[in-house]
Amino acid sequence: MTIKILIVDDDSTNRKLLLSMLEDNGECEVAENGKEAVERVRQRLEKKKKIYDVIFLDIKMPVMNGHEALLEIRKLEEEHQIFIGSGAKIVIVSALSDQQNIISAFREGCEYYLVKPFQQTKLFQLMTEMGFNMV
Repeated sequence: MTIKILIVDDDSTNRKLLLSMLEDNGECEVAENGKEAVERVRQRLEKKKKIYDVIFLDIKMPVMNGHEALLEIRKLEEEHQIFIGSGAKIVIVSALSDQQNIISAFREGCEYYLVKPFQQTKLFQLMTEMGFNMV
């Protein structure tokens, strides 16, 4: 089974870094902001395609930030009878490591929080924790 991954970050360097670490392990797509990510999820759900297995979501982005996107994605899943635990695993990837942002992200429905900068070993450890085999 191929892991379906969505990488959402307004910084092209961060997108490329995550893509380079993950592309050998799954089918990766990228989005530049939260609004684009929500639209990609909406399209997959409307086409009855499998939703992403994992969404890596930055917090600080223009157009729609990560907190707003997280809430919208969870709302879309719920509208399609996909409830937390059976939808996409959402990983907030952010340089913001303050307690307020972390607690807010978990309350909004993320399962994991990864603080930038991170190393590939930490990323792979997280993916393994989610149940995905990494090469």
